[in-house]
Amino acid sequence: MRIRPTVRTAAALVAAASLVAVAGPASAAPGAPGTPRYTDGSTSGGDPYFPAAGNGGYDVQHYDLGLSWYADGRLDGTAVVSLRATQDLASFSLDLRGLTASSVLVDGKPARFTQLPPGPDGRGGELVVTVAPKLKAGTDHRVTVVYSGYPGQPLDNTGAQYGWVTFADGVLVANEAEGAPTWFPVNDVPTDKATYDFRITVPEGKTAIANGEPVGAPVTSGGRTTWTWSADDPMASYLATASIGDYTATTQTGPDGLPILNYVETGLSPSRAATTAASLALQPQMVAFFEGLLGEYPFSSFGAIVDEDSVGYALETQTRPVYSGVASQTTVAHELAHQWVGNSVSPTTWADIWLNEGFATYLQWRWSESRRAGYLAQQYARVAAIPAGDEFWTVSLTDPGAENLFAEAVYDRGAAFLVALQRTIGDAAFGELLRSWVRDNADSNVTTADLLALAEEVSGRQLDDLFRDWLTDPDKPAV
Repeated sequence: MRIRPTVRTAAALVAAASLVAVAGPASAAPGAPGTPRYTDGSTSGGDPYFPAAGNGGYDVQHYDLGLSWYADGRLDGTAVVSLRATQDLASFSLDLRGLTASSVLVDGKPARFTQLPPGPDGRGGELVVTVAPKLKAGTDHRVTVVYSGYPGQPLDNTGAQYGWVTFADGVLVANEAEGAPTWFPVNDVPTDKATYDFRITVPEGKTAIANGEPVGAPVTSGGRTTWTWSADDPMASYLATASIGDYTATTQTGPDGLPILNYVETGLSPSRAATTAASLALQPQMVAFFEGLLGEYPFSSFGAIVDEDSVGYALETQTRPVYSGVASQTTVAHELAHQWVGNSVSPTTWADIWLNEGFATYLQWRWSESRRAGYLAQQYARVAAIPAGDEFWTVSLTDPGAENLFAEAVYDRGAAFLVALQRTIGDAAFGELLRSWVRDNADSNVTTADLLALAEEVSGRQLDDLFRDWLTDPDKPAV
């Protein structure tokens, strides 16, 4: 969930170090008849909203990230990217922005590379690697990138802080939509999910938190401490985190022994700390509630990172959502619901972000309904009362535009549509729709067309008019 802050405090981006340019990418040359023709991999993942994000020609299997953060804001990194070529490649690229690579190895051998800067809009930034020998489709490779720089406080396309956001006392990492390249070389599209290992070295006394579970105890030497984490469930890059701060750790146990690991920064005000503690205390109950609607929790752990900072929103970072300033009960329910809808079941392109936010908002309403009868109907009535001329109804939920990814309509109109769908097909069919949606699409990517097909299958009804009226047409549906 991305909620816009009322007041944004964002320092200017620290100027990137000069680009390293050892050599440009090689041009493909035709081989003898019957041999592969090697080409340069695309520097775009093909998303229409963020064409500079992502790349073509390979699929990442695993990221092994060694990160060192210093109190002056410097980040040193060594990333080992295990990938599989999906076409015959003479070169390929990784997204990397505001950081400078000093060396690249492919399968242990030095490779030529060049860095392309972000475009005029500040998006993009590419590390282009020329390979010799070239990569044949279907083969696996390890790419090691050593890099460093000062990420500062990057801004997304709407001016909000995102990615690796540096503060005097630590770092909060929240990547949505394409902020991952601000701290590691990556194929930054939701469709390329991978597993992760993290080794994060910080000044002694600081705590570093990432996705998944800790591996062993932190190790301190020479005034610096290394925290190791492993995330074995496939994860889209926008859901990765490596936040650093002065955290107090607590643990809970969810259904079937699910470990719930919480980290709350010590600087919260008493009122925010009390709200956060009360909200996090409900997490085991929330997991059980959503399992009753959606099926088994999809990952190996859950928890929270609550940071005192100026980012101003929460994000469903996989297994360990981040909360800026405070974790309210409804927000915790929302970010937990995302673990099923958004994290396990992810949109194919950002144009379908309502499949994340509409579902999570609807499920958040269901949680509140379980504690206060009539809440779901009240929320639907509130949406239905918004005047037809309001801009709330002019946003197309199946193509809101990059500037409207986090518009109110994406959340509340998407949720109200699901209430309308439930009323149309009945509770039994809708319950089967929810369970089938997360079961059949686990660890994969979906579109609105996929949801329509499933809804018609489980209900036996023609629903394209309902979908079009609520999701596509830029006017108020009959509510």
